[in-house]
Amino acid sequence: MTDRRRINGPAGTTIPPVFEDEDIKHDSKVVKGRSRAPDAVRRMFLKTGVTPSASGSAYLEYESSAKSGVSGLKLSCTVHGPRSLPRSSPFSPHIVLSTHVKYAPFATKQRRSYLRDPSERDLGTHLETALRGAIIADRWPKSGVDIIISVIEGDQDRASSNIQGDETWDMMNVLSGCITVASAALADAGIDCVDTVAGGVAALVQNAGEDSTPTIVVDPIPSEHEKILGACCIAYLPTRDEVTNLWFKGDLSASAMDLYTKLVENGILASTSANRVLVASLNETLA
Repeated sequence: MTDRRRINGPAGTTIPPVFEDEDIKHDSKVVKGRSRAPDAVRRMFLKTGVTPSASGSAYLEYESSAKSGVSGLKLSCTVHGPRSLPRSSPFSPHIVLSTHVKYAPFATKQRRSYLRDPSERDLGTHLETALRGAIIADRWPKSGVDIIISVIEGDQDRASSNIQGDETWDMMNVLSGCITVASAALADAGIDCVDTVAGGVAALVQNAGEDSTPTIVVDPIPSEHEKILGACCIAYLPTRDEVTNLWFKGDLSASAMDLYTKLVENGILASTSANRVLVASLNETLA
């Protein structure tokens, strides 16, 4: 007998409708342009203590871009611990850090599975490396802490079709947001750290054809640029002036060391801006 009280979904996958301008061909790539200065980052909203049942929690949201149609980045983080390890676990003189990053099924244009895919596991590995350099691990022996991040909105242009853009570049912004929101949640949980770590992204982009001069921008949105030649995501400790994680991606020449240096410098600039928002949010919580 059919359950009339429940509306069952379709048996197969569905594709949402895509609305484009009439003067744009369906198979062409839409480039909407960047409205911000090359060294300007989007506005951020950060709040801690959003999940009372967790030891620490935080919520981070990036400003959406009306011109490019990007809905923004929305992340929720919870920290559970420190708590004692099971008796069957081997002795550890330091805290055992476990990071878990998962996209919500509706976070990106392509629907995500309920199980973690390789890209989500890579984000968790990079996040663990970034946070391990900030936590004072020897103060919590024989203990473990779990950091769980849910990506509610994946910082993608939903007005374009699925074949446009590369989600790998979007992962850079997601990782930088994960680092910042996890640092805020660790501070909310009262876990000792040497400094507040924040993430930042810088990219080398090319906008006006192959013959144009590439420029370096911070906090890039892939749909706002014609081509991204390379990008780096940095986890930075501003007080100690240390980098805990560095992720490069692109087709840059190995001999172009100046470009690598400039990308790192601009990534540090973006992470410093995120760190100011992080410190202001923590001070507001303590006030």
